[in-house]
Amino acid sequence: MKNRSLIALAASLASGLILSFGAPSGAMAADSASIVVGADTTFPPFESETNGEVTGFDIDMIKAIAKAENMTVSLKTLPFNGIIPSLQAGSIDAAVAGITIKTSRMQNVDFSDAYYKSGLSILVKKGSGIKGFDDLKGHVVATKKATSSVDYLTDHKFSSDYIKQFQSIDAAYQALETGGADAVIFDNPVNIDFKTKHDDVMTVGPLLTGEYYGIAVSKKKPDLVAKLNDGLAKIKASGEYKKLFETYFGGDLSGAVEGSVKPTDVAVKD
Repeated sequence: MKNRSLIALAASLASGLILSFGAPSGAMAADSASIVVGADTTFPPFESETNGEVTGFDIDMIKAIAKAENMTVSLKTLPFNGIIPSLQAGSIDAAVAGITIKTSRMQNVDFSDAYYKSGLSILVKKGSGIKGFDDLKGHVVATKKATSSVDYLTDHKFSSDYIKQFQSIDAAYQALETGGADAVIFDNPVNIDFKTKHDDVMTVGPLLTGEYYGIAVSKKKPDLVAKLNDGLAKIKASGEYKKLFETYFGGDLSGAVEGSVKPTDVAVKD
């Protein structure tokens, strides 16, 4: 029954927006040179959507990898919590959405080599008096559904009554700004991106975790991981990978992953 529910969810997402990059008209995922890539567009600066245009670090990266491997990409937008079920059902071939490489996820999907080093941080309003995780007891924390932030709070015995989960991180930030939450716990680069645009918030304390993002791949596409890894290595060698950090992080290379880092070596155990 659980598997049927996952497949049903994936099917319900089939009407999501599909955009093609470099693919000839009518190209299908069945074509070995064309892949359907899922993306959640509520994760700036990795993915976002403005006036129907999907942009971001992950988007430019997967396009560059595909080009290096003579593949074309059809991009399908869908909610983050629909990505793993869609990969399992085979309605998408791969996904980029700042997806943390986790042992539990590796049971259901494969991962490329790691391409970004991240971690969870705490974002609060200035003057809140919150200085770190230990100060959050009795405060409402907002975050995004089905993410490692939720896992972290749950694993650290944070009361579910004080966790507000939203479909998009933008809604979590809105809750913080309007007083519906006292803090946001989420991926540090996204928190930093929000902080640079809003001078009334700040990050506090050290990073709560160290985690790596990878491209998630359907287990129905066993040969695709190797091609994506080859393409990632090529754009690293050409310098295109680091250029993306100039475009989206102002040249901050703290999240850059040198060399080939295998998912089994960095998977978060949960």
